Amino acid sequence: MDKKAKKILFQTYWKNGWKDEKEVKTEPSDFAYAKEKGLMFDPITISHDNCVNKIINIVATMTLEHVAKAFLSSLSTRRLDWRSGIASYFIAKLMTAHQYTPVVSGQSYQDGQISHSSYTCQVCRDLKYGIIGNENYAKADLNILNFERIKWGGVRHGDLLYTYFDLMQFTKQAISEPTKDDRAILKGILAIIASCQRDDYPGSLSDKLTDVPNFKSNQNERNTVIEILACVGILQPASYERSTRGKHDWVYATYWRGQDKYNQQMVKQLFGL
Repeated sequence: MDKKAKKILFQTYWKNGWKDEKEVKTEPSDFAYAKEKGLMFDPITISHDNCVNKIINIVATMTLEHVAKAFLSSLSTRRLDWRSGIASYFIAKLMTAHQYTPVVSGQSYQDGQISHSSYTCQVCRDLKYGIIGNENYAKADLNILNFERIKWGGVRHGDLLYTYFDLMQFTKQAISEPTKDDRAILKGILAIIASCQRDDYPGSLSDKLTDVPNFKSNQNERNTVIEILACVGILQPASYERSTRGKHDWVYATYWRGQDKYNQQMVKQLFGL
């Protein structure tokens, strides 16, 4: 990955935290350089139906073995963009060709009356965990998606446009072979999961993963790993009827608890461990 192009992308959105929307800009010459290196992109306009079809076509060219290898190889290299693809692959495999079918996803009220309604695709929404699907994406910013993908391993898994973008970029990557260090880190992650207390929440697991030897990560990165492991069925809740506590950003791992440990069969299928 070109370091200068990555710096341009990151500085567009981040300066000790998210930049204010008014500050988000890229000099034309910098944008041209980052675009040439494949890290920044022109805005995209695409319909829901076209996006779904493209996702289905792309995922048909991919294999479970390849996305699993990429996730494993990301653990020691800290290539978080490699890490993202396995979740998008699992999400994409749930999808079938369909037309946008609008359903209300939220409403705003003023003086007791509905002042605004937002919509999503019902077919996408009703898939496992739910996929957010707009009818049309007009001049959508792909660069912020790539920033999040590279910095944290993706934060919008389950968003239709992110799924398309992530898979499209993943197919362009040259993934290195997993090493002994990668396998040792994964075994360390699984050992921590297996040692969790019955009532541990995902946040507790995230804190405990700091004890995995050679697993360089910050909290956001660890949270994303947990979300990915839940998305692919390794962290599988025994029940989806459990109560939650406090404000949180968990999606796929929301109902996982320490007593659930991990799905050994899925680990073996994906990583051969």
